[in-house]
Amino acid sequence: MNYGKKNAAKIKWQLTSRGTVMRRKVKSLTLLIILLCFVLVLGYGGYRGYQYVEQIIAEAPDINEIDATPSGYMSTVLDAKGNVTAQLVGTGSNRVYVTLDEIPEELQKAFVAIEDERFYDHNGIDLRGIVRAGIKGVTTGHFSEGASTITQQLLKNNVFTNWTNEGKIERFKRKIQEQYLALQLEASLTAEGMDTKSVILENYLNTINLGQNTLGVQAASRRYFGKDVSELNLSECAVIAGITQNPSKYNPISHPEDNAVRRDKVLTNMRDQGYIDDVQ
Repeated sequence: MNYGKKNAAKIKWQLTSRGTVMRRKVKSLTLLIILLCFVLVLGYGGYRGYQYVEQIIAEAPDINEIDATPSGYMSTVLDAKGNVTAQLVGTGSNRVYVTLDEIPEELQKAFVAIEDERFYDHNGIDLRGIVRAGIKGVTTGHFSEGASTITQQLLKNNVFTNWTNEGKIERFKRKIQEQYLALQLEASLTAEGMDTKSVILENYLNTINLGQNTLGVQAASRRYFGKDVSELNLSECAVIAGITQNPSKYNPISHPEDNAVRRDKVLTNMRDQGYIDDVQ
């Protein structure tokens, strides 16, 4: 290329000519308009999304009118002397309520470790878990990882009882309402001066489906180990906590191998979260 004085002046003239400058301005203006339109569309979409979520929350049950405690219990028939003569169990009623102080601390921590590791720190929803699940869903294309807290699961099972028949839209709406009510529930219990986490955990442990028509940890302990929940050892606690994610797949009687894998996961989580040590 000729970089002589005459040629350099020619190039300079071409770069600064009115047509060249005008084309650059038009190009810059076009890019600016495209960017502005993108921002406006994004902003409008965000506003409409906010309105949609706001409407879903407005349709949520009133926190003062819901009951997050479990219902449906085993009926026991006694004779005149108080001896048990029969136990009547209907579908969805094989539950024997136990208080938190009757449930081994190892069993409580086993459920927290595998279901909601930040249970004692969050206020009803786990923002870190939601972000993690969202990132994994975007990067893999599969939004299968859950971020539901124990508080949300309690509400799902005792308030949103039709969740097993939901479509995708109904599931999305329920999840939003579930998160909203989880915040409301924990806030209301705290305002009443109650031990919020203990109340929620006790109700949760008496609610959960643990397979073979057993609801709650007492019924599960009797079903799988033939003894009271207070008598469970660490390994047995991990077995029961491992059932929750998939009560059919992780049933310790019909699928002992799958449950053993899940039990190891529960124990590993408990160790990593400081509830047990390597020796245990």
